[in-house]
Amino acid sequence: MGETDGQRQTSEMGSMNPFPALATLPGQLRHDSVRDLAWTLLSPALMRHCAGAQRHPLKASAWADAPQVLEDWLRRLDQDPEPLDTWLAQRGSRRLGLYYERLWHFALIAAPGIELLASNLPIRAAGRTLGELDVLLRDCTGVHHLELAIKFYLGPERDAGEQAEHWLGPGCHDRLGSKLAHLANHQLPMAAHPETRIALAALGVDTPQSHLWLGGYLFYPWSTGCKPPAGAAVDHLHGHWVRQCDWAGFVTSRPAGHWQPLPRERWLAPARVEQARVWSVAQFEQWRALLEPQASARLLVRLAPEADGICTEHERVFLVSDQWPAPAVVETVGATNAAS
Repeated sequence: MGETDGQRQTSEMGSMNPFPALATLPGQLRHDSVRDLAWTLLSPALMRHCAGAQRHPLKASAWADAPQVLEDWLRRLDQDPEPLDTWLAQRGSRRLGLYYERLWHFALIAAPGIELLASNLPIRAAGRTLGELDVLLRDCTGVHHLELAIKFYLGPERDAGEQAEHWLGPGCHDRLGSKLAHLANHQLPMAAHPETRIALAALGVDTPQSHLWLGGYLFYPWSTGCKPPAGAAVDHLHGHWVRQCDWAGFVTSRPAGHWQPLPRERWLAPARVEQARVWSVAQFEQWRALLEPQASARLLVRLAPEADGICTEHERVFLVSDQWPAPAVVETVGATNAAS
């Protein structure tokens, strides 16, 4: 994929993920949910600097000192995924955010040196739910409250990419700036609320240290490019977005491969598809011809064959309508910035 100047910069601090040597492992595993689990644990954070303190949930686990042990555990799961599939089946919802959290919970229960004290701990007052703590864990450095989020944001064509508020979710209902503010101003301070202390006391815990871990992808406009949002991690995962009317020009600029849409439940790990299930060029063009002009954004992947009869993902891109984002959304963002 093409990169902006900001993405080519090097970082003196390196990745916040403690497992850089395992970065390619998710693409090697065969079982879908195990690959998603591996991607969840091994992919980089979206942001290097933001209002909330970021901390990888496994930073102080024994796996961080011996990544090969984590790799062996994931490869064993790939051979026998029943424990993971059973765990995931206990929560019927396959909403991407909840799925991402459940993958983390499974790993934290298994991680040596980690004690998962609570997950999705509800905080209530006078019969009303104020919120919840995504994760409460204990490791060798103390007790930690962690907020987990998985997000996909598309960058602006004309506005300043450095401003997080200009990065929109594919449905235009979510903004990176607003998400970061909500994490910093609402979710992370939740652990210090008086009502939370009551729930923590029941677990024998005093006020924990609060952190966040925000994973996902940033998608840059193919037509113009833009700078990454201020504070973005140098090693963040990224792709492009392109309008339907620009698709022909876009695809001729890319390497050869087969394009097809990726179901939402498979948005995490890089796609791995048996060749018999890979769309032909004609199938893809027929699908694209049937898209409504105002169709919602679709995540597409470019697949290329490997030696083992499998095609793997080499690029991902959001295909959006010709009017994306809606003018009303752009005006709302502008009004928000003017008032701030």
